[in-house]
Amino acid sequence: MKSSEFLQNTRKDTQALLDMARALGTTCDLDTLLKMVVEYSMDLLNAERATLFLYDQVRQELYSRIAEGTGEFRIPLHTGIAGAAARNLEIVNVPDAYADDRFNRGIDQKTGYRTRNILACPLTDYNGRLVGVLQVLNKRQGSFTSDDIALATALSAQAGVALQRAYLLNEFLEKQRLDQAMQIAHEIQEKLLPRVAPQIAGFDIACWNRPCDAIGGDFCDFVELGNNRLVVTFGDVSGHGVGPALISCATRAMLRALSSQGDPIDRVMQQVNQLITADIPGNRFITACTVLLDGNSGQLLYCSAGQGPLLWFQANSNSAEVLGADGIPVGIIEEMPPIPVQQLNLQKNDLFVLLTDGFYEWALKNGELFGINRIIEILRNNRQLSSGDILMAIRKGVETFADTHQGDDLTAIIIKKL
Repeated sequence: MKSSEFLQNTRKDTQALLDMARALGTTCDLDTLLKMVVEYSMDLLNAERATLFLYDQVRQELYSRIAEGTGEFRIPLHTGIAGAAARNLEIVNVPDAYADDRFNRGIDQKTGYRTRNILACPLTDYNGRLVGVLQVLNKRQGSFTSDDIALATALSAQAGVALQRAYLLNEFLEKQRLDQAMQIAHEIQEKLLPRVAPQIAGFDIACWNRPCDAIGGDFCDFVELGNNRLVVTFGDVSGHGVGPALISCATRAMLRALSSQGDPIDRVMQQVNQLITADIPGNRFITACTVLLDGNSGQLLYCSAGQGPLLWFQANSNSAEVLGADGIPVGIIEEMPPIPVQQLNLQKNDLFVLLTDGFYEWALKNGELFGINRIIEILRNNRQLSSGDILMAIRKGVETFADTHQGDDLTAIIIKKL
């Protein structure tokens, strides 16, 4: 080849590489990018076909998204010519495909195509980590040369970086989409939970909720029955995150719908259990408590399905009684055994306190829990305050105590007898 012709071809190849680099920089759409790499590789290397394999690190496989002339397929990383290029991060030049034991003849047999020669080029990211493999088939004239390998090296470097950029952008956009979806879910759940508690004669009530993630598995609610009566529902789905949040919304809705009919609170709990048990995963359950307040008689009835401890702070003795659950959590078995309904004869300034375990189990870095005794001490020191101020004192107490981030949902209801 004359020197002038060589220089002309070199300029042409360099210009083609520059054009490709500019083109690859114009899009971050993965499918568009892959198709451009395949088309440029066939043009630059004067080849009949090309396949771009992406690297599946989890499954240790190469899989095709764009394969000129064939459908999508997967190959294990430890097999084939493309696998060799991927494992060694080196270009593999095969002048005679059928003379190479690594070549899979089955694809040719399936498609009716005849592969003569192969150039397999690993694609790597900024840090030299495998992104994929570009496999170019059948140079139109002869076999792939050292000049082709030089071109393929430059092409692969550009393509690998472009693919990494596309992956990073796609991950960013997906994270934004998920964050937006979580924000919408947070706003919906926040609207479902009461911001303030209704007031009925004879009682001062306060409530508060803060999930540890955008959405949580705790719930609380108030259902006014008329005639100065109020049903309070309160619960905690095991775990936290999206799954428990969906279950908590469903449980809250069922409790609200059935409680509004005025049925006994133990019967409501059994009905909710029967409805929801078949619909939730076997590794989930709900601890729940329903409370009936009667402003006319001052009576407080409660029914606890696995929810505890509950605290009854008695003003006259300046002490607290720790009340346990009387039944199993909701969602474990469809036929829930009857749960006893307990009655408390609250006296003036007595407190009935419902807290999810996020309060009691918030721990220091050394593992020490906030615990029940600290809650009782806060109740004792603030018993003369309103229910809202007592709740605020509990919040400040646990937040001051903790040297770790909130690790569980927090929900609280304070009921004070006036």
